Formats: sequence, structure tokens, C-alpha cells
Amino acid sequence: MPSVATIGPTAIAVPDHPIIQEDVKQVLRGTLAMRPERLEAVLSLFDGAGVSRRFSVMPLEDLQRPRRLTETMAVYREQAVRLGRQVASECLARAEMAPTEVDLVITVSCTGFMIPSLDAHLVNDLGLRSDVRRLPITQLGCLAGAAALSHAADFVAGHPGANVLLVSVELPTLSFQGQDHSAANLVSTALFGDGAAAALITGRERRGAQILATESHLFPNSLDALGFDLKDDGFHVVLARELPAMVRAGVGSVVERLLARAGVAREDLRTFLLHPGGKRILEALEQELGLDRDDTGTSWSVLRHYGNLSSAAVLFVLHEQLARARPDNGTHGLLGAFGPGFSSELLLLRWN
Repeated sequence: MPSVATIGPTAIAVPDHPIIQEDVKQVLRGTLAMRPERLEAVLSLFDGAGVSRRFSVMPLEDLQRPRRLTETMAVYREQAVRLGRQVASECLARAEMAPTEVDLVITVSCTGFMIPSLDAHLVNDLGLRSDVRRLPITQLGCLAGAAALSHAADFVAGHPGANVLLVSVELPTLSFQGQDHSAANLVSTALFGDGAAAALITGRERRGAQILATESHLFPNSLDALGFDLKDDGFHVVLARELPAMVRAGVGSVVERLLARAGVAREDLRTFLLHPGGKRILEALEQELGLDRDDTGTSWSVLRHYGNLSSAAVLFVLHEQLARARPDNGTHGLLGAFGPGFSSELLLLRWN
């Protein structure tokens, strides 16, 4: 009989440099060569982003400096290993689990590239077994934190009693392009922040959130809606204005499909752990799923205090929900994230 996966302890970490939205606006006032009326319209994006503070691996003044891809990836590698090690160690400590008990380590990141991958560094740094399974996920964008939870559940189903360590590290501020005045880059500059998160997923009896079912969906004709273009000077964000409309048009039917397959009614959902992709994305989710701010308050809080952390964001939402008020035993929840493709990953949870 397949083993049911349970999400146990989580951990989060952010780098050392806070970025306050007002400070970003002041920097842009001095660097954007635009007519005053155009500049004020651009800066209004920052007022309406729903973000008050984020964190970065570099001070704000250093982020403005042009860098070649080689330099950016060197910073990424150093900081990804440091933050990944930090959250992985804390997660295992909270789980009271020895590193040698981990059977699979999944690492997730789309904002940098390194070979050997982060999981190989963690095996050496944390003392994981030399025969531990490793799965690096690098190209699913903001979706990947939720997708990694789904892959962990699949592994546990085939390996009863197994333990999976999931580590997500995202450093999107390294993709800031000071000379790119496109709407996509400016929106990205207003939204994204750096951070890392870890979670333990286990097939053993443990208090946490059981993963009852998962649902992946790739929206048709949407490949150009979200992603990165890789150029000599680094990553350039691709971000279509139509994303909220895509969410409104499609996510409801995907949720219904997931619930129908699991035999759970919509009114049984008590907790909503949704990727804070941006203000308009959260508003579109509220509209399509019939939610109010009491339902989505944790997602809004993460957006306000950390920004959009790409794949780590939904894990931050999960972590903050547990810190705020653990849902009642036996109640159901929906965890969901969205990423390039354009695609979604949904998980039906039951708290135990």
C-alpha cells in the first residue's frame, strides 16, 4: 500500500541586506532617464506592488552596477550554498533528524546555475549519506517549490517510510537590470526578493500536513507569458500583462478537478497557501476561487514583508501559516503555485 507523505518541520532564511521599497524608488529617481510624468508613472508601480520590504544578497547600491554573467553566477553559487546549508540544517534540527536519515534531497532554484548542483554541496556539508538520492530542479520557476513537494510525495509513495529534504534557494535580485526600462523588468524590480526555505517530507507517522493529492496543469498557448531570457549580462525577465487573466480563466477548473479526484468538497477547504506572485495574481486567485483576505492573509503578509521569492515563496507561506496558527486536525487545505509554461501545481492537504 502506498505511503502517505506528510510535510513536517519547515525553515526559512533571508540574506543580510533589507531593501525598502521607498529606497528603491529613490535610487530609480536618480538613474531612470525619463520625462517627469513618465517617471512618476513608473514609480507608482512600486507603490501598488503590495511589497514594503525585501531582502538581497547584495546592498542596493551594488545591485545597480552592471555585471557580466560570470560574476553574477559566482555570487549566486556562494550565497546559494550558504543559505541552502542554513535552512537545511535548521529544518533537520527542528525535525530532530540525523542527516543520515534523509533518503532523497531535492534542491530547487531558477535564479542561477551551478554544476555540481546545490544538493551535492549539501551532501558534503551536512553529512548526508553518500547513497542519498538527489534531484535538482532548475527550470520550473515560481512553480517549483510546490512541484518539489509533489515529487517528494511520489517518492514517499514508492518508498514507504522514506524521508525527503526539500531545499529551495532563490536570488532573483541578481537579475536586476539597471539599463532595462521595459515594463516587465520594472515590475520584477518592484516585486522580487531573495530567500531560502526548507521542508521535511516523510512517510513516517508525524504531525504535519498530509499530501492527499496533487495536480499539475500546463495552460495552452502560454509559453511566452512568463520566464527568463538569458543574455550576456544575465537574466532578463519575461512577464506578460495577461497573467492575471490566465489565472482567472483557468485555475478554478483545475482546483475542481483536483478536489473531485480526491472526493473532497470545495467547502471543506479551510486553509489556502497560495504563491504570492504579485498583487494582481493574488486578487485574481481571490476572485476565481471566491476567497477573501481572511483566506489569503498569509500570502499577502509574505508578499508585503519578503516580496515574491520565486519557488521559495509558497514555502514561506507554509512556514508563516504554521507560525501564525496551525490549522485544526482533520481539516483540508489547498497549496498552490504558478510558474513559466504558463503552469500551475496544486496540492490537497489534510492536517494531522
